[in-house]
Amino acid sequence: MDAPAQRRLSKTRRTPPGGRLGAFLNARLFGDTLGARIDFAKPLGDPGLYGPDSVAWRVHANPASLAVGGVAAVILELAEPRVRHGVWDHSSFRRDPLKRVQRTAAATMITTYAARADALACIEHVNRMHARVSGTTPDGLAYDARDTELLNWVQATAAYGFLNAYQRYVEPAMSVVDQDRYYAELAETGALFGATGAPRSAAKMDAMLEDWTQSLEPHPILDEFLTLIARVSPFGPAGRPGQPLIVHAAIGLLPDELRKALRLPDKPLLRGLSKPVLRSAGVFASALPGNAPAQARARMRS
Repeated sequence: MDAPAQRRLSKTRRTPPGGRLGAFLNARLFGDTLGARIDFAKPLGDPGLYGPDSVAWRVHANPASLAVGGVAAVILELAEPRVRHGVWDHSSFRRDPLKRVQRTAAATMITTYAARADALACIEHVNRMHARVSGTTPDGLAYDARDTELLNWVQATAAYGFLNAYQRYVEPAMSVVDQDRYYAELAETGALFGATGAPRSAAKMDAMLEDWTQSLEPHPILDEFLTLIARVSPFGPAGRPGQPLIVHAAIGLLPDELRKALRLPDKPLLRGLSKPVLRSAGVFASALPGNAPAQARARMRS
């Protein structure tokens, strides 16, 4: 990371407004990453890339549904051969899955809730990392993390995962208008990452998923990812019993035919148990005043 970007991202550590519990949650979810060094409460009045009236601020405020949606997104990414090897062969997922998940969570929080300069600096950093990722799959398919087609798929899977998890665990009656607004909002930000053709409505997302399904396939890397995520929690041993619930809740977000085609485990009992547990966890975590969404709301009210 260059010096100007580092200065923008490296803020003085402090206890966020609202006390230590929110700070503890931030530290666990983000670890020693960019998110832990961002002051989401400043500068006052800066709406960031979305603003408080956006659907993205609403959807991304629930850590439990965000975790489920994030896992669902990675399942869809790892099912595509070029994206799979771009992610797996050039990241720390296998070596340190927790840190990789924390960095992804941090980037989502920063681009959603941080002030505009911090959000753009984060995107700049991610784009520089993508510039280093290219190669060839074992089957001879060339891939490049800057490829617009692949970026569109990655952007679409994130939007699909986050929104469907939010609808499943937080707001089941969410209107189609708000769903479309969400896809459009994320597509605007996705374009800054190079995803210039991400879907801008729920209908276009469904069409894209149908178009891409033929190129998705089961693979041992996907199985390895699910095994790792089921065993690793940002809350250490105390959080591990809940990880299988997150994994199977994420699998449950996928269309039935696709889940079968990818040979993903089907455990309806775990999926059923996940609903009350994840809903309760999400309500609790969302209410903490020291988390990133709360700080961003305070920034806009000041």
